Amino acid sequence: MQKVTVHRPSRRGDKTVFWDFHGTLADDPGGWQGALIEVLDRYLPGHSIDREELRPFLRSGFPWHRPERHHPELSSPDAWWENLEPLFANAYEEVGIQPARTRELAREVRTVYVRPERQELFDHAIQSLESLRTDGWRQVILSNHAPELPEIVDSIGLSGFFDVVITSAATGFEKPNRRAFEIALEAAGNPDVAWMVGDNPEADVLGAERVGIPAILVRKEDPRCSRVARDLRAVLEMIREAGVKSLF
Repeated sequence: MQKVTVHRPSRRGDKTVFWDFHGTLADDPGGWQGALIEVLDRYLPGHSIDREELRPFLRSGFPWHRPERHHPELSSPDAWWENLEPLFANAYEEVGIQPARTRELAREVRTVYVRPERQELFDHAIQSLESLRTDGWRQVILSNHAPELPEIVDSIGLSGFFDVVITSAATGFEKPNRRAFEIALEAAGNPDVAWMVGDNPEADVLGAERVGIPAILVRKEDPRCSRVARDLRAVLEMIREAGVKSLF
């Protein structure tokens, strides 16, 4: 069964902003490599491995690297993380960790990765979310992320801005898969007016536009994207300037 975590019901109308999380509202500067290094720091102090050594071995193998594939078998948190343990173990082995230790270390990545203090909010995140809420917009997070995303959002003080927090780990569909956006639209009550905001041209912008949701690329540029915002304050300005007429 697909599970969507709802923080609170919305009764504010039929206009919704869908937000990506990582790279859009908040950043984890260490990334997956940083989480693996933190595990080594904890359990193998004195190691000489750095993040860049691990990077090549984490470029594939995550569910979002195969967005065309539905993965309902990973919809429980334990199953999702267990699926990634061989990837992490292989990365450790490739940089010289003894095979006898790699699986043990891989299991600890989960504990490190979900710590809320790893997250850094981007400038204007709170102000933009507050302004859109005041303007009457329902707001939903739609992110390719770990199962614990709703708890992370809550722990960094953002849950009050969102009616629904949707992580691909729970639904089994990764952006830009069409079904990921359809699930989000259904969770938001099929609004008449909607926007998608994200930092990934393919997953966030082009994926949303393929199902009729206008989208804004933030903090990046891509010739395929017609709406580009330099920061979250610019996102707010673009949405306000567009007004609330139906875009579907």
